[in-house]
Amino acid sequence: MDAINPKNTTNSLSWTSFGISNVGKVRKHNEDSILERPEIGLWAVADGMGGHAAGDVASQMIVSSLKKVHEGVNLNRYIDDVEDRLIEVNKRLVKKAQDSEKRTTIGSTVVSMVAYGRYCVYIWAGDSRLYRLRNNDLRQMTTDHSQVELYVEKGLITREEASVHPHLNMITRAVGATDDLFLDMDIQEMERKDRYLLCSDGLTKHITDFEIEDILHEEGSGEEVCKTLIDLTLERGAVDNVTVIVIDIN
Repeated sequence: MDAINPKNTTNSLSWTSFGISNVGKVRKHNEDSILERPEIGLWAVADGMGGHAAGDVASQMIVSSLKKVHEGVNLNRYIDDVEDRLIEVNKRLVKKAQDSEKRTTIGSTVVSMVAYGRYCVYIWAGDSRLYRLRNNDLRQMTTDHSQVELYVEKGLITREEASVHPHLNMITRAVGATDDLFLDMDIQEMERKDRYLLCSDGLTKHITDFEIEDILHEEGSGEEVCKTLIDLTLERGAVDNVTVIVIDIN
């Protein structure tokens, strides 16, 4: 899906994007949800919490709410709208869980990117990630809200040990998990030829950052890169749902 940046200034950038979501080879239902709105520079990946009730409902509720976002007259108002909608979804999910008979958590991770003019803002809760490839250098721009990430930060385990740790799936933050939602947020200036990747953890369970860097570095289109990432995940068993969005800055 292609779109031109709506800012009509010489400093503005344009972008193209493509996204795919796949149920994988083990799960019966896809609890991931995907949002692509390149016409206003908004993308999101939401991953319903596996093993909990109605994870697909939670992720779909996030995407449905973000579909109603209007591009703001300035970046601050735009971001406020995204943030307010995620906080409102959090309240609705908490109430939905409280009203259910089982009273179990109904939640979802989320990673969202907003492109506006020459800047992008990324907002997240949980372990869905945003990567940036710039000048052949891949960086994970988000920090996982997960138990193993805390272990790594405290020096209890190495990054390599984290990838196979039994607590790998334990996240410490998600939309719908607690009464108060704390979203992490950051901003950066984009550059032409930047390539961004939003993904659920179904991808990173099977593909290393080094492999992601090699695949994103290929000269193929965003669509070809997405299909390569999904196909490789499926070849390796795809124990979880997997969702990817590739955004190319022009």
